[in-house]
Amino acid sequence: MFELIQIVWTDLSPLAWFGWKIAQVLCFVLVLALLVAALVLADRKIWAAAQMRRGPNVVGAFGLLQTIADALKFFFKEIVVPAGSDKFLFLAAPVITLVMAFLAWAVIPVAPGWVMSNINIGVLYVLAISSLGVYGIIIGGWASNSKYPFMGALRSAAQMISYEVSIGFIILTVIMLTGTMNLTGIVEAQKGGFWNWHMFYLNFSNPVHLLLFPVMFYMGVLFFISALAETNRPPFDLPEAESELVAGYQVEYSSTPFLMYFFGEYVNIMLLSAMMVILFLGGWYAPFDLGFQFLPPVFWFFLKCSLLFFLFAMVKAIVPRYRYDQLMRLGWKRFLPTALGAVVIVATFVNFFGNGAT
Repeated sequence: MFELIQIVWTDLSPLAWFGWKIAQVLCFVLVLALLVAALVLADRKIWAAAQMRRGPNVVGAFGLLQTIADALKFFFKEIVVPAGSDKFLFLAAPVITLVMAFLAWAVIPVAPGWVMSNINIGVLYVLAISSLGVYGIIIGGWASNSKYPFMGALRSAAQMISYEVSIGFIILTVIMLTGTMNLTGIVEAQKGGFWNWHMFYLNFSNPVHLLLFPVMFYMGVLFFISALAETNRPPFDLPEAESELVAGYQVEYSSTPFLMYFFGEYVNIMLLSAMMVILFLGGWYAPFDLGFQFLPPVFWFFLKCSLLFFLFAMVKAIVPRYRYDQLMRLGWKRFLPTALGAVVIVATFVNFFGNGAT
């Protein structure tokens, strides 16, 4: 249905095509905004359950309106700009963070045909846009003209660059197996059941391919841990580190600019959850291929992303924060060599035995 509407609109005129794209963008932004509100509430509820507390339960039924009330509070609070700061950059930094977080979703397919731009270099696009997102944090920390935000910004730059290198090599193993950088193509290569998902690479048609199962499973685990570091989530929330930097790069921000940082962080969490679902967990395909589906493909995609977000929240609730030297050691001395080794193994394997589709 989605593809049929798109064909009809694009055949009308360039103006109709432009209107269709604007409608797609607004729809995605609206859905992501509503999902952020739901995920913030779920995050707080999960933490509360892990700590044997009630969590938000006053504003609205079961506290469902608590996130909306918090957002309204931020909207109506005064925007305080420090006297010694660079005012233009101070206000531009959170906008950069939020815009880059949304831009990356342009190539994310959530169901067959449900993607704004199905480009052949979707993986490179996501890596490029997510890399630019760090500028919002660096500029915000520097423009605040305060030592704690600046230290948080430096930590964030080093942390995100360190783990993006590992993520790049991890994604390279998937690209070599599928032979494409198109995100829809990567999902299509995993259809047929969970044994074809890259996280559980169990291709029984050729027993030799079973040798890749431990490698790809470990790459999926490393991707999840690296995603925690990329999004500054505990136990890798060193750029914020309330006990050390009193909230780090965003300590001088209030009202709507702070809300933009907060919003961008959760949009990035959803983005990396979606990327892991696409790369390792079969995208919108059900775990078992019965020849038909009781539920629409977008349901399976949403369910898998929700399960990954639950893991994000549980890690914050149960894992203590790393020291900065431990964070850097893990990224450069553990993840990077392991990811490089996996690239060599998968490249050798594909060269001699072919990928799972052959």
